[in-house]
Formats: sequence, C-alpha cells, structure tokens
Amino acid sequence: MAKELKELTSQDENYSQWYQDLVVKADLAENSAVRGCMVIKPYGYAIWEKMQRILDDKFKETGHHNAYFPLLIPKSFLSREADHVEGFAKECAVVTHYRLKNDPEGSGVIVDPAARLEEELIIRPTSETIIWNTYKNWIQSYRDLPLLINQWANVMRWEMRTRLFLRTAEFLWQEGHTAHATREEAEVEARKMQNVYADFAENYMAMPVIKGVKTESERFAGAVDTYTIEAMMQDGKALQAGTSHFLGQNFGKAFDVTFIDKEGKTDYAWATSWGVSTRLIGALIMSHSDNNGLVLPPHLAPIQVVIVPIYRSAEQLAQISEKVNKIIAGLKASGISVKYDDRDTKKPGWKFAEYELKGVPVRLAMGGRDLENNTIEVMRRDTLEKETVTCEGIEAHVKNLLEEIQRNIFRKALEHREKHTVKVDTYDQFKEKLEEGNFILAHWDGTPETEERIKNETKATIRCIPFDDATPGQCMVTGKPSAQRVLFARAY
Repeated sequence: MAKELKELTSQDENYSQWYQDLVVKADLAENSAVRGCMVIKPYGYAIWEKMQRILDDKFKETGHHNAYFPLLIPKSFLSREADHVEGFAKECAVVTHYRLKNDPEGSGVIVDPAARLEEELIIRPTSETIIWNTYKNWIQSYRDLPLLINQWANVMRWEMRTRLFLRTAEFLWQEGHTAHATREEAEVEARKMQNVYADFAENYMAMPVIKGVKTESERFAGAVDTYTIEAMMQDGKALQAGTSHFLGQNFGKAFDVTFIDKEGKTDYAWATSWGVSTRLIGALIMSHSDNNGLVLPPHLAPIQVVIVPIYRSAEQLAQISEKVNKIIAGLKASGISVKYDDRDTKKPGWKFAEYELKGVPVRLAMGGRDLENNTIEVMRRDTLEKETVTCEGIEAHVKNLLEEIQRNIFRKALEHREKHTVKVDTYDQFKEKLEEGNFILAHWDGTPETEERIKNETKATIRCIPFDDATPGQCMVTGKPSAQRVLFARAY
C-alpha cells in the first residue's frame, strides 16, 4: 500500500493526473469497456448514495415528488423547442434499429436492416421534452398546479474527451421539472432550488459556492434564465456544481401544455428544471483532497470512523475487540458510521495508509498499552494530527471531532477561494491574474461579442453574474459602461 501511495502523482507535479490517479486508487471509479463511460465502484457509489439520500429528503421537504420517465425520446420531440435542440444536437446518441440477427457470413451479430425504426429515438440527454409531452395530459386547470416532480436517472451526452466523474458520456443525476400557473411562482421555484443546492454544497460537501445567474451565451438551452452555483477547485479552476433554470413558457408552448386559470382564461404553463449529477463527486475530490489521498467531509463520508486493533496474539485481539465493541455500539447509537478492521491479512500500517487514501475522517487505533491504560489513539484525516485520549467519553469526543473536521474543511476551502479571488480593472491585469489560478471579478460591457473575445483569447468564461455585487464601472476590455462586476474563471 505504501508503494501504491508513492505512485500517486502530486498535485504540484500534475494536478490532472493526480485527480485521475486518486479516483482509481481510492477505488471510486474506473473506465469501462464502453468508450467514454465509467464504472462507479462500491466506495464511489456509497458517496453518491449519501448525496442522493440528503438531496432527496430536501426535495421532498420542499414539496417535490419522485417519478420516472422513459430513457428513449422520439427525435421529433427535440425539434419542438428550437434553442433546446440546437443546444443538445451534437451530443445525442441515436437509436435507429430495434433488432439484431446472426450474420449470414458467420461473423457474429449484425443490425437487421429490416428492423429500422420509423422514427429514430434519442437516448435522453435531458428530459424536458418527454416530460412536458407527458404534462400535457396531467394539466388542465390551475388546480393541477404547481406540479413538482423530480426524477433520479441516467443521461447520455456524447463526449469525445472524458474525465471520470467530471465529464463522461453517461452519468447519473437528478432532474427536477416543475410546472406553475404564474411567472412569479416559477421564478421563485428556480431560485429556491438554487438555494437548496447551495445549502447542500456548503453544509454537506463543505464546499463554498458563489450564487449567480448565467449570461445569455452560457445559460441552459431553452432557458430564459439559468441560476448557478460555482465552486473553486484547488487548482483555481471553477466547477459548475448545480444549476436551476427558469424556462418561461417555452416548453409549455412547444408541447401545448395549457390550463384554465382562476379567471377562466387559457394560458400556457410556466416551467423550471434543475439538476445536479455525479460530477459532484469530482467536485468533492478536487475541493479538499491532498497528496495522501481523499479528504472527505464527515457529512458525506461512507465510513466516518475506522477502528484498527494493534495486537500480538489472538488473546490480545479478543481483549481489544471486547473493549472496542462497546465503543462501536456507542458511536452507532450517536448515528456515526463505523468500521472495525480486524483483518489478519493486512498489517496495521497498511490499513492506516488505506484509510488515509480513502479519506475516512477519523481513525481510532488501540494496542496493548492502550488496553492497559484505558486509552485510544485518535487521528483526524483533515490535518493528520494524532492524539491519545481516554476511552471514557470517547463517543462524545469523536462526535464533536467529526463536526470540527466538517467545519475545518469548509473553512480551509473558503480561505483558499478568498485568497485566490481578485478584482481587476484592466484587461492586462486580468490576463496576468488568470495565469496565477484565480477567480476574477471584473467589469464587462454586457455584450456577447466582448464575452466571446475574452473566451477565445484567454479560455476564461463568465461563470456567473453574482447576486451580491452591483457596483457599476467600465468594461475592462472596451471601456463601455458596466452595470456590475462578473465572475470570470477557467473551468472544468
């Protein structure tokens, strides 16, 4: 195990390779036989399950219900909303036939040319079209609104350059799709779900985010407004961690979803959609982890505490286990997930390295001397600090320590972002600070032409127009008036 850890590329040497190494060596995921797709391994999926469970509870607390819609979407559906089809056309995987047959020449199976579909089917890149076609049958009156639906599903967006969790052809996500009687109600819903995502990112992922709205060129295809949360990774790049879209009446009109309002008039339904995906696991890794492996916030760690016995004989192991089992019972009673690793096939040092690599927040170790002194060694993964404490009250000590680790991980990430967020007033300053790996707050004249020029010349994009900065000024590129500073960064 020590040798494997040495093979983990350091962040300073090659951040991208460090990330790839860590995903594989920490047993989170691996590339599959299908190009561009990944296998999420049990430890990686356990993190996703915790994310799912927390988010699902939050969705239900805000009145949403889960449903499931088809994986396959008729091609004609995508052409009903012009911006939507243009946004996704280059990423669509298309089903053209429904049957295989044995090759008459004996070279395996081939597509049966006689089994061509009358209309091709698209493997869903997102589900607005199939869902709004369904909503037409569900909505007739204002009494049917609001309709608040969420779906946990997989989607397919054809990708040529992939990176585990961050960008794969198939990924897991949730997508909320809501219908409303008024514009105001839909806009409130879109902002509400942005806040749900921000709360999850900061209080569970320990990842500080900036809330804002996307520019027209960066918004979701078919949206009137896209609200986003943007996070800084340790290399200074941004990662879009969640989006919520106000879709106006675009999909209501495209699929003729009308309702009778309280005054007896017919109107089109107002829409939102919102989603986060397994790229959050990538964000979790890049926000906190180090050259020793993963650093997982306790609120999302599959194993919050691991206990390793250090013994010389079976008799001593039995004595340690008797003591440890009482501690385990106390920790579990406090809602803490615990693993007791008493395997005799691996030495304690190997186990220490393994759980450090996997980012387990707290490691407890008990040996013969601890048994005699009624003590136990405690190590915290975020700082790698160790202490020996009494077993009396260990459960409360560990519970408090987990919360301290959660706060410390967030604090560290926030300090990193604040240190690497700068305001600039000239284009030369912008280019200089961008190369140092910063988030940049700068004035922009609001035109897509200037936005595109900056993107082409620097590879930086406007991540969002933040909600908390409304100071006017002059565009750093053109000198024209600017309503406020916007957030620029290079991004994943």
